[in-house]
Amino acid sequence: MKRAFLTLAGGCAGIALTIALLSAGSAVIKGRDSADSADFVLETPEITDLDGASEIDANEDAGIAPFDEAAPAVRSIAPLEFGLPEAVTSAPLERIEPRTPLSAPEVKVVKPVTTVLRQPVAVAAGLIRFGDRLLQLQGLLPQDAARICDHGGTSWPCGMVARTAFRNFLRARALVCTMPEGGWTGTATATCTVAGLDPALWLVDNGWASLPDGSPLAEKALAAARAGRGFSGPDPRDTRPVIPEEDGVDPIFGENALPVE
Repeated sequence: MKRAFLTLAGGCAGIALTIALLSAGSAVIKGRDSADSADFVLETPEITDLDGASEIDANEDAGIAPFDEAAPAVRSIAPLEFGLPEAVTSAPLERIEPRTPLSAPEVKVVKPVTTVLRQPVAVAAGLIRFGDRLLQLQGLLPQDAARICDHGGTSWPCGMVARTAFRNFLRARALVCTMPEGGWTGTATATCTVAGLDPALWLVDNGWASLPDGSPLAEKALAAARAGRGFSGPDPRDTRPVIPEEDGVDPIFGENALPVE
């Protein structure tokens, strides 16, 4: 019993001694730190002591942040300079004026080919329709089927009469024309023949055509106008011969004509 008490008392005394030693060591360390930091003073410089402080204050007063952007370097893109060091080739590109072409651009030439066009329909004198495409005879000015002419104070539908005359000439015969290779869309202009005859020349000779200035067919058109053919003449529908009535005999039905009641 006595021995157990002594053992417990010795343990408690050891713990108390350990606590005392730790407390003494902590006090010594704190005292040393206080002694070392007693003479140390942290100095903070004033903003006015720095270089450029006045510029910063001015920018702050104006509400504008200072910004200084250096001009970018220029890099040439010439073929001989692609192998230069990265310090040169990594710079931005410079846009310059394009060089002049070494040669003129190639012009595509469309070769004309001989084409047979069937089932023509005359729309006007010199204008022919093939399905949804139109063909104007080369060397002639376009005509209007609604054209009205005047001769001797009398108006007559010369455009419609010219179209009818042109249809009678064609008679739905095929045309052989010199057309661009690959066909055409819309309205094309070409030189054609019908059974070996030139339809444009036929229209000029009969006065059913108008020509541009300097046309080689001007003399033929003038001759047709002087002869009073086509647009320059009277209505051809009124050129029927007039047979005088003699002795009460009808000029058409003769003596067998029925009397008029």
